[in-house]
Amino acid sequence: MIEEIRVCVRRLQGTEDLPLPSYMTQQAAGMDLFAAVAGEATILPGERKLIPTGIAVAIPVGYEAEVRPRSGLALKYGVTLVNAPGTIDADYRGEVGVILINHGQAPFIVRRGDRIAQIVLHRVCRGIWTVCEALSGTQRGDGGFGHTE
Repeated sequence: MIEEIRVCVRRLQGTEDLPLPSYMTQQAAGMDLFAAVAGEATILPGERKLIPTGIAVAIPVGYEAEVRPRSGLALKYGVTLVNAPGTIDADYRGEVGVILINHGQAPFIVRRGDRIAQIVLHRVCRGIWTVCEALSGTQRGDGGFGHTE
């Protein structure tokens, strides 16, 4: 059984023609986000651009939303998110924007209504730092950044 939560969403003026974020399959974890560009936006190879979605959301306290790339755009065009995943905190009320980057070799055109990213809702917990003189030992220890190669 998948937990469901209600999330308030506000369409920004002039975006009433666009769909709300939606699941494309019955068991999808992420809802697709749609581009709210006026007409088209071109992203040149190596360029990044903030693409509006035309929505603002009120994520419930105790949750966050992650904005993630769409694998199809990454595979076919080399287009992904600069800050993947991007986090939408429960207290943010501005427009949801998606920072796309074109790692491909050709200009990428974003058209109004294109599916540009996914949004996934998660529960969050808050960490409380406790200063310790020593940390518990593990087999890995302080090895990192490729130490298992």
